[in-house]
Amino acid sequence: MMSPDNTSIIRARDVMQKEITSIDGMATAKEAAAKMRSEQVRCLLVRKRHADDAWGIVVVQDFIKGVIMAGRSPAEVNVYEIMTKPVITVPADMDIRYVARLIYQAGIRRAPVEEGGEIVGVISLSSLILDNELF
Repeated sequence: MMSPDNTSIIRARDVMQKEITSIDGMATAKEAAAKMRSEQVRCLLVRKRHADDAWGIVVVQDFIKGVIMAGRSPAEVNVYEIMTKPVITVPADMDIRYVARLIYQAGIRRAPVEEGGEIVGVISLSSLILDNELF
């Protein structure tokens, strides 16, 4: 897929959401949900505990499965209990054709974008279509 001006390949960094909202894994599900509401985001990156640790992610579906369906109190469930870790990341310079394929085949809706060992954004399947002028 070429960019709208047909001069270059569109990369993950070109379409990612650059604002990253994160939370500590020890926070409660209630605190995480409140943060998602106040920041108006659909996922939170779960911060590494140390340099050799992996990033995690918590999404709406995790609250449904790990709290609501399990009949647990959001104030008594920690984020680390319901998050996905390690998280699937995509390189910032990856062609969005491959980003879309990776995310779709992994059965996830969004993935952090990584560059130089750091998370620099988040990309989602819906953002590829709805938040950009690809179509």
